[in-house]
Amino acid sequence: MNIATWLARRALRSPDTPAIFDGFNCVVTYETFELRVRAVAHWLKRQGVSAGDRVAIFMENAPEYLFVQYGAWYAGAVIVPINAKLHAKEARWIIENSEAVLTISSAAKVTALIEAKALGEIVDAGFVCRQETIDDDAICAHRNPDDLAWLFYTSGTTGQPKGVMISHRMLVSMSMSYLSDVDTVSQRDAAIYAAPMSHGAGLYNMVHVLKGARHVFPASRGFESQEIFGLARYFGSAHMFAAPTMVKRLTDVACSRGEDGTGLRTIVYAGGPMYEADILAASEVFGDIFVQIYGQGECPMGITVLSRGDVVDRQSARWKARLKSVGQAQSAVEVRVADDNGQSLDVDQIGEIQVRGDTVMQGYWRNEQASAKTFVNGWLKTGDIGSIDAEGYVSLVDRSKDLIISGGTNIYPREVEEVLLQHRDVSETSVVGAPHPEWGEEVVAFIVLSDGFRLDEAALDAHCLDNIARFKRPKRYVQLNELPKNNYGKVLKTELRKLL
Repeated sequence: MNIATWLARRALRSPDTPAIFDGFNCVVTYETFELRVRAVAHWLKRQGVSAGDRVAIFMENAPEYLFVQYGAWYAGAVIVPINAKLHAKEARWIIENSEAVLTISSAAKVTALIEAKALGEIVDAGFVCRQETIDDDAICAHRNPDDLAWLFYTSGTTGQPKGVMISHRMLVSMSMSYLSDVDTVSQRDAAIYAAPMSHGAGLYNMVHVLKGARHVFPASRGFESQEIFGLARYFGSAHMFAAPTMVKRLTDVACSRGEDGTGLRTIVYAGGPMYEADILAASEVFGDIFVQIYGQGECPMGITVLSRGDVVDRQSARWKARLKSVGQAQSAVEVRVADDNGQSLDVDQIGEIQVRGDTVMQGYWRNEQASAKTFVNGWLKTGDIGSIDAEGYVSLVDRSKDLIISGGTNIYPREVEEVLLQHRDVSETSVVGAPHPEWGEEVVAFIVLSDGFRLDEAALDAHCLDNIARFKRPKRYVQLNELPKNNYGKVLKTELRKLL
C-alpha cells in the first residue's frame, strides 16, 4: 500500500477540514491539499518521473514541502529529503548517489545547487506547486508494502552518507506504533513543524494526515521559542517533535517570560541525550506533555518509547532510573542487548542494543557491504551500548563511538576531519565533541600544523564553510605538536577528551 493513500482517504472523509497552515493562516483544506498534490504528481509524470524513481527535496520547512512529498508518492516515486542545513556540495553528493531524476528545491537553494554543479534537473518548489493541471493518471499510484518510499541519508562512521532504504511498510509500522505507544491524534490536534521535515518532524506528518489533524509551519520556518508559544496558544492541542536542546530553550524562555506552554499537548523529544536536570525542569514548568522516543534512521522513530507517565512519575521507587532510560520497546519491534558474538545477554548486562521488526530498514542504498555489517541474524546493530532491566526499560550507557550530537543533529567527526585535511596548513587533525550547555555538544578540532605554518582559525573557518554545513564547523581549534596515538598508530580520542 502507498502511504499516500491516507491523504486520498482523508480528502474524501473530511474535505472541508483545515489541513495546512502557514503561521496562523490556513493555506488549504484536505480536499484542496489533495488536489494540489495530484497536480504536482501530474507535472512530475509529464517530466518523465516513473514509479520507483527518486525525487530529491532540498528545502526549508514550508507548506510546499508536503505538496512535493505527497505529489512524488502519488506519482509512485521515492522521496529523498535532504537536510536544508547542508552545504550545496553535500546535497550534490546525495543527489548523485541516490540517482535522483529530479531535485525540487527552494529558490535560493536552486542557485546554490547549480553553482555546486549538482546533476540532473533542479526545479523551484514554488513553480512546481503552482501547477494546476490534473488528469486521471494523477490518482495515487499503487505501491507494494516493501517498495521504497523514502531514502534517508544518514552519515556513518566512514564519513560518507549512507541511504537508509525506508519502505511504505516501514512508514505504516512507524505510524501505527505512534498511535499505539506514543500518543493519540485527532482532527483537533495541530502538528507544529519547527524541526526539519527531512528528519523526525517530517516522519510524523503521515500519522497526522491519517487522522486529519492540522499541519502548522511557523512563519520563521524554524524554531523560535516565543513563536512556538504563540502558535500553541492559538491552535491548542499542539504536538511537536523536538531535540533535547529545543526543550531546554523552551524551558528557559518560559521561565524568563512567564510562559506556561498553554496549548502544548505533546512534545516528543529525541535526537540526543536529555540531561536529567533539563527534563525535570521542563516537566516542572509544562507538566505531563513530554514523551521520549529512541530510534535512528535505520529504524525511524521506532525502537523504544518512554511514556508521558514515566516522564512525570515521581512516586515509583525506580522513577529516577526510568527517567534516565529511553523507555520500553515499541509495539512493532523486538529489542535486545547482545554481545560481540551476537548472543543475547541477560537482564542488566551491558552490550550492544539491537532491534528487529517491521520498522527496521531493508538495508543501505546500493551498499551491500555496509548492510551486511549492520545486520546479524536478522537483528539491526544500532551501534549504541546499553542494557535492559527486568521491566524492559532500555538504558543507553554510550552511543556510537565518535558521534557528536549538537542541537539534536548528528555530526560525524571524520566528515570534518577530511575537510580540514584538505587545507594546506593542516598536517593532522582529530575532531571530538565537547559538552556545551545549550547545544549538548560542540565540535572541537585538534590540529597538528604543517611545517612552517601557524594556526589561522579564520582561514580554517572559511575553508570549512566552503565545503560543509555551518553547523558542522569546529567551534574551537586546539593546536598540538602531535596527536596521542596507540601502538598501532590509531588516534586516542579518549585522551583528547581528557584534554578538554
